[in-house]
Amino acid sequence: MRLPISAVREADSPRSAGVDMAHARSLAQTEADLPPIVVHRTTMRVIDGMHRLTAARLRGEPEISAKLFDGDGDEAFLLAVRLNVSHGMPLTIADRRAAAVRIIRTHPRLSDRAIGFTAGLAAKTVGSLRRELDGPSVEARVGRDGRVRPINGAAGRRAAAELIAIHPDATLRRIAQDAGISVETARSVRARLRAGEDPVLDRRTRPERADRAVNRQMTVKLPEADPSDELRSLLETIQRDPSLRYTESGRMLLRWLGPRVLLPDEIPLSLRRIPPHSRLNLGSLARSCAAAWIQLAMGLEDDHVDKASGQHG
Repeated sequence: MRLPISAVREADSPRSAGVDMAHARSLAQTEADLPPIVVHRTTMRVIDGMHRLTAARLRGEPEISAKLFDGDGDEAFLLAVRLNVSHGMPLTIADRRAAAVRIIRTHPRLSDRAIGFTAGLAAKTVGSLRRELDGPSVEARVGRDGRVRPINGAAGRRAAAELIAIHPDATLRRIAQDAGISVETARSVRARLRAGEDPVLDRRTRPERADRAVNRQMTVKLPEADPSDELRSLLETIQRDPSLRYTESGRMLLRWLGPRVLLPDEIPLSLRRIPPHSRLNLGSLARSCAAAWIQLAMGLEDDHVDKASGQHG
């Protein structure tokens, strides 16, 4: 809609430095139509678009194109951070950290990953900020996907075991929803109960993720025959994928991938002539690169399994 500029109030902005007048003047000089600003309906404060609003004022325009947002003040700030991180002038690291601290206080049930995605920070950084704040404890957190997951996995597993005992015919999705756990965890609890095992995994004996990663790396076997042709065919299939070729993110991936794929039949014979100490260093480099590729493969495979279990659980 079109709003009178006089009716719009200054933003509750995550930008500590306020409006950059040089950027606002450059926007005022452009002839292109600027995207609508976002305004909080209840307070008429700008959520996103202070530079565009300033540019319109510099032009002397009486009205501005806007979208109205319905929600409380905390939700409006959450949206402001998300929008200012994703486009326009990027927020500084200090502003992103300050925004994350405020979100932790107003939305303590949001997961570190969800807050990190909103504020443009790593989940580990958000976790560190949360520990420094020492805020109120919560039993579960809401992830980026909107699913609620218990912080104490044992409590969720016990709740699932009780629900399965009371409602043995309930679906995994229903058990997961009522217990506040993932569908895959609910499946694990049911399988352990059927096997006569404790549904709560013992962390003292369960291998940690790093140990599991090492074990999976140790099971990697070298091919008996030269896989160059198979790898080349697989690479060509990936490069022909329309979902990659015709999207900017896909083209970036293909540009990144090309020079990093090593085919056995393209390894230069001259490597056999390099000095012994260089061969050892190169061997260490090759092993480290191989470990990085294996880590990437495990991440992609785990994501695929999680999505598949979410669809069919």
